[in-house]
Amino acid sequence: MGSPRKSEPVMNLKALKNIPPWDWPEGTDTALLGVLRDRKATQSERLLATELAGDFTVIDDELVGALLAILRSGEEPEGVRGRAAISLGPVLEHADVEGFEDPDSVPIAQRTFHEIQESLHKLYRDAAVPKEVRRQILEAAVRAPQDWHQGAVRAAYATNDEAWRLTAVFCMRFIRGFEEQILEALKSTSPDIHYEAVLAAGNWEVAAAWPHVATLVTSEETDKALLLAAIEAAGSIRPHEAAEIFGDLLDSDDEDIVEAVYEAMAMAEGFSDEDDEDLGDDEDNGPRY
Repeated sequence: MGSPRKSEPVMNLKALKNIPPWDWPEGTDTALLGVLRDRKATQSERLLATELAGDFTVIDDELVGALLAILRSGEEPEGVRGRAAISLGPVLEHADVEGFEDPDSVPIAQRTFHEIQESLHKLYRDAAVPKEVRRQILEAAVRAPQDWHQGAVRAAYATNDEAWRLTAVFCMRFIRGFEEQILEALKSTSPDIHYEAVLAAGNWEVAAAWPHVATLVTSEETDKALLLAAIEAAGSIRPHEAAEIFGDLLDSDDEDIVEAVYEAMAMAEGFSDEDDEDLGDDEDNGPRY
C-alpha cells in the first residue's frame, strides 16, 4: 500500500472542522495527536489540530501533553503556541469546577490539571515568551483562578497597550474583584473591550451596569454579537426586569436572538423559583431578622 498523499491530513482535519464533535469518527484523538507531534506537518495543519484537540470529545492526558509541548517550544510559530494555550482553557475550567472526586467526570488526571496550571504560570512569567502567546496563556489560565491572576490582570489593565487591556477585561469575566474596572471598560471605544466588559458585567451581576446593558438591549443600533451578550447580561443582572425590556426581540427573524431571549427569560424564571423556595423556608422557620 502506498503512503498517504500529503494533502490527506489537511482534508481530514478540515472535514472534522465541519462535523459536530460528537460525530467525529473513532480514532480522531490519535489522528490529532499524530499531527501535533509531527514537526513536518504544515503550520495550517498543526494550527487546526491544536484547535480541535481542545474539544471535550477528544481531550485527554496525552493530548494535553502534546499541547503543552507545543506551548513550551520556542521553535513553534506564535500562532500555534497561542492556540495551544487557548485549547487548554476549557478543560482547565471544567476540572476546576468539577473537581476530581469522580474520575469519570473529568477527562484528565489531577496531576495533569496541576501540570497545566504550573506550566501556564511559569511561561507567563517568562519575558522571552512572545507577547501574544503570554496574552493567550493568561486568558487560558484564569479559567481556573489562582492567587497570581489578580495581580496579572491588574497589571495588564493598567498598561496603555489596548491588546493587553482587552486580555485583562476578558479575564475579569473569570476573576472576582474588578467591578470598578468593568464599569470603566463599558465606556471603552474599543468594540472588543466593550463586548468583553458586557459579558463580565453579566457574569458578576454588576448592578451598576444595568442602565448601560438595558440601553444596548433596547437600541436598534446594537450589533448582533453585542446584543446577544447584552441579553445574556440582562438576564443575570436583573432577571425579574429583563423580560420587560426584551420587547419585540421575541419576534425577531434571527433565531440566535430569539434563543438568547428565551434563555435569559428561563434564567429569570429560575430566580423566581429560588425566591419562592426562600419564601417557603421563611414561612416554615419564621422570619429572619
